[in-house]
Amino acid sequence: MREVSGDEADIRLDRWFKRHYPNLGHGRLEKLLRKGQVRVDGGRVKAGERLRPGQRIRIPPLGDSAAKGRPPRPMVSAADAEALRARVLYRDDHIIAIDKPAGLAVQGGSKTTRHLDAMLDALGDQRGERPRLVHRLDRDTSGV
Repeated sequence: MREVSGDEADIRLDRWFKRHYPNLGHGRLEKLLRKGQVRVDGGRVKAGERLRPGQRIRIPPLGDSAAKGRPPRPMVSAADAEALRARVLYRDDHIIAIDKPAGLAVQGGSKTTRHLDAMLDALGDQRGERPRLVHRLDRDTSGV
């Protein structure tokens, strides 16, 4: 159990985990939340839940994978970064709309090393936050 401190007031639960367990992936955290393994004050919560000082967070055993560092992301080539920036159709503080070309995978997988998710570092903002995918298109599909 960990207690939320005063300086962590109003922070989202997923961001609290990112701060305290930086090697725990967002997908794994979502799974722990869905299964009810992470609880706040004894109740089930969602990743976007805002925390209050004094709340107690139950953290299950995370194993070695959370303690180990993630493999480093491959560097985005200058050409890929420039091509991706040219495909941005809309951007504000919350959303980035990208015109994905056919033939480019959105996420990696076995034998897929060049994909949009790996290139998102090129679209990071001034605060150092990296965009995350919220929708996917098939590799052979183009569009937004």
